[in-house]
Amino acid sequence: MEAVKLLKEDEVIGMPTETVYGLAANALSEIGISKIYSVKNRPQDNPLIVHVSSLSMLESIMPDNRIPPIYLPLLEKLWPGALTIIVPKADIIPSAITCGQPTVAIRFPSHPVARALIERCGFPIAAPSANSSGKPSPTLASHVMDDLNNRIPLILDGGQCDFGVESTVLDGLRNPPAILRPGGCTYEDIQKLPGMEKLQVYRKHFVDKQLEMMPTTPGMKYRHYSPEAAVVLFEHPVDGSNGRDTVAAIQKEIDRLIEAGQQNLKVGVLHTSDEFQDLSDNKAQIISQQMGRASHPEEVAKAMFVGIRHLDSQGVDYIFIEGISEDREGMAVMNRLRKAASTIIQL
Repeated sequence: MEAVKLLKEDEVIGMPTETVYGLAANALSEIGISKIYSVKNRPQDNPLIVHVSSLSMLESIMPDNRIPPIYLPLLEKLWPGALTIIVPKADIIPSAITCGQPTVAIRFPSHPVARALIERCGFPIAAPSANSSGKPSPTLASHVMDDLNNRIPLILDGGQCDFGVESTVLDGLRNPPAILRPGGCTYEDIQKLPGMEKLQVYRKHFVDKQLEMMPTTPGMKYRHYSPEAAVVLFEHPVDGSNGRDTVAAIQKEIDRLIEAGQQNLKVGVLHTSDEFQDLSDNKAQIISQQMGRASHPEEVAKAMFVGIRHLDSQGVDYIFIEGISEDREGMAVMNRLRKAASTIIQL
């Protein structure tokens, strides 16, 4: 109720969702929206996602109170959940949320705290990830505290987020429909539903430079998810992972950095393969951490940002990350890792 009171007073707070922690404000308040941008130091042309607590709330903020029919089979199966849909913008939605675009991104979270908060407020909530713009997404309340302490009045602690990556953003208004940002709801889940048979994925099946310059959803235009340490991503061929190859490539990269004059090298390694237990190098200090099993991409999605933030807190110079297959949640994992990486090494 304290959070509800603050949101009704046009304040911003940290709230848990099943994907990542959000920086919440009243989605119908120009003042609250402006505070989101200033607290995060977020670019003014990076749109926000609006969260609702029911289909009736969604209808109340739609032009003519009508949900586009293309989405109805998806909402029945996948809402509440980690799916965001692109819909026409009604006048009631401030243009600051959409950055002047004629569409708005909306989702119905499944997290009980997020749903209860929105329901008690009685209005939709805008909530990008509750981190400093460009930093790794927060999946624990302590991550929000690390990034935004003294900048917001309250954080609701709901424990670790279930998914660990942001929602999937689907534009069903395009023909064919397209995933603009892969996330917690998988391509496989969406593609089997009516009307989604020809589903495409942005940057996998098509690119649109105009869409990148004036995005309809977060996560398209700017570099994201980056810690202080430089991130190096080691990508496997499409036919699968081989941990031994990655270990060899990491040791080769360490040798290259030392030969280039890097002194007192401290490296963090996030991996999924058991072979990394043997990773050691007397020329560098190595902190190795497993982020789940490659055959279980949902584990990697949940642990990835936690691992990146933990290694960054250890003061490493580089974070080396083993890539995984793009099957199911792996598509969202690799999307985030490619955006976080300053260097990508193809194996």
